[in-house]
Amino acid sequence: MKLDGKVAIVTGGAMGNGRGIVEVFLKYGAKVIILDYAKELQTTLQELKQEGHEVIGFEVDIRNKELVEAAVSKIKELYSKVDILVNNAGVCQMVSFMDMTDEVRDFHFDVNIIGTWNVTKAVLPLLRANGKGSIINLSSVTGPMVADGGEVAYATTKAALIGFTKALAREEVDHNIRVNAILPGYIHTPLVDKMAVVSNPDDPKSVVDGIAGAIPMQRLGTIQELGELAGFLASDESSYITGTGIVIDGGSTLPETLTMGV
Repeated sequence: MKLDGKVAIVTGGAMGNGRGIVEVFLKYGAKVIILDYAKELQTTLQELKQEGHEVIGFEVDIRNKELVEAAVSKIKELYSKVDILVNNAGVCQMVSFMDMTDEVRDFHFDVNIIGTWNVTKAVLPLLRANGKGSIINLSSVTGPMVADGGEVAYATTKAALIGFTKALAREEVDHNIRVNAILPGYIHTPLVDKMAVVSNPDDPKSVVDGIAGAIPMQRLGTIQELGELAGFLASDESSYITGTGIVIDGGSTLPETLTMGV
């Protein structure tokens, strides 16, 4: 119960990586608030509450600064403190650079960067008032380390989150707030399934199987495995770690080639 009594906010926690993080945090004793505007939010809350967990949610589009501030104000009324913030919410649409409209570009920037900025700005005073805290930003191996075609907007935003993590970590260290990033490779989420459909509408399973075949561990990660890493970074077990990005990718960024070697 390494998060017992902790209050955690997880953006985009209704499904995918966010749900994995929420489930692990609850397992370790945290009280969790989900900020999400996905239609799956209410179903997720119902399922988790039926399992006996203390979890609430707010339907919030993190691009809207006023809605974010209103939700955080309500969280302050309910819990009086926040110990952990996970900026997980993010979007990815695969469009080539020359075909990309400004609207698609701005959609990525507004959710992945501005949305993360809005939530962090609103929550940080509560973390400071608490005298201790952990912020975890979901970046990606895409952008900082690798990229595929059609991912220019996504890669740009995820690389930006590394700079955000490092700079904020330096500013907040005097407030005893640690700021780190998680860089997932391919975790099996609904987003990956959607991208597979875009890549091969006739046989999306072959895309997922091909991804797994190129990973040294021969599989995609699970949302629970990513959640366990977030649980570590949120807990006192990682008390001397800040400003760091940790890769969780099954070794997918290890191979120099797919054909060379013994």
